[in-house]
Amino acid sequence: MAKLNVQEREQLREEIRKLCADYPNEYWRQLDIEREYPYEFVDALTKSGYLSALIPEEYGGKGYGMTEATIILEEINRSGGHAAGCHAQMYTMGALLKHGSEEQKRKYLPEIASGSLRFQAFSVTEESAGSNTTAIETFAEKTEEGYIVNGHKNWTSRVLQSDLLMLLARTTPADQVGAKKTEGLSLFLVDLREIREKQPETFVVEPVRTMFNYATNQVFYKNMKIPSECLIGEKGKGFRYVLDGMNAERTLLAAEAIGDGYFFIDKATSYANEREVFDRKIGTNQGIQFPIARAYAAIKAADLMRYEAARKYDEGEKYGEQANLAKYLSSEASWQAANVCLDTHGGYGFVDQYDVERKFRETRMYQVAPVSNNMILAFLGQNVLGMPRSY
Repeated sequence: MAKLNVQEREQLREEIRKLCADYPNEYWRQLDIEREYPYEFVDALTKSGYLSALIPEEYGGKGYGMTEATIILEEINRSGGHAAGCHAQMYTMGALLKHGSEEQKRKYLPEIASGSLRFQAFSVTEESAGSNTTAIETFAEKTEEGYIVNGHKNWTSRVLQSDLLMLLARTTPADQVGAKKTEGLSLFLVDLREIREKQPETFVVEPVRTMFNYATNQVFYKNMKIPSECLIGEKGKGFRYVLDGMNAERTLLAAEAIGDGYFFIDKATSYANEREVFDRKIGTNQGIQFPIARAYAAIKAADLMRYEAARKYDEGEKYGEQANLAKYLSSEASWQAANVCLDTHGGYGFVDQYDVERKFRETRMYQVAPVSNNMILAFLGQNVLGMPRSY
């Protein structure tokens, strides 16, 4: 792993800021209005190699650690962008790198790193199961040729912009797994190019419009045939593999929320220093100044937990507690900063030309996705503090 020193990380920040400068707020604002995917930005990020940050150098990637990956996503959001268009390629790497076969890695990783193959889709959540992943019903039936998949997933984002799909499906009926509910789920890496070419009727995608620009969809699997080589790791062990990706996802998205937080602090501070009412800068008023300072303190504190979670990941230590804390603290802090920024701008905060209302809508997601903050509190209460299970 190519671990960067402090100076190199600062250089990385500057490089990402320079790239993002070519895609200013106006770019993201127009995409938000039209609900369009940021193809140009994602292509630029891919060509620069930054989207392959976590792919080892031997497979054509940057070979960076989690710390560097979080810096990339943070700076995208701090610039006014929205990393949701490309972040999945980073957090799906955990399951593939740790549990995929060498054949799978050599077949797909170099193409993903070069940008000739897009890997942005992660299909897990189902309407009836919600956060209770062990209750999913999408089933992959074993056959002589491979598997036949049937079921329905919601919140399968970026699947229309992806060539590969990571799919979690049940391979053992729920009533046959016994007391250990996490067994019987398997993880698959599906080549969507072959599905779209040879059996498009088995893979039906319905886009879902949300309150902000997020390319998400419902997906219906209708007797979709996939080869045995799609299976990642051992059959029935997929839930454990997904957890590796989930903790990485929480750390990465914590960095996005922190980037949003700094965006709001920067915006609020700049406006407070410029706006004059009653013949003085509004930042002179403690009613404006103190809330901004308080929100800044919350962001800085969350930032430290993000780095601790990333450090533990990079050093191969258990980091479930830190990943969950980072996601919780950063999402709460970014929302605090969002409200402070909106209050500072007053009525102008609701005007799209100021970009506050767009980012306000975007940053609200982090309190409920990729996992609800209440679920994180339950994890901390039960698994860290040792209190009885509440669900």
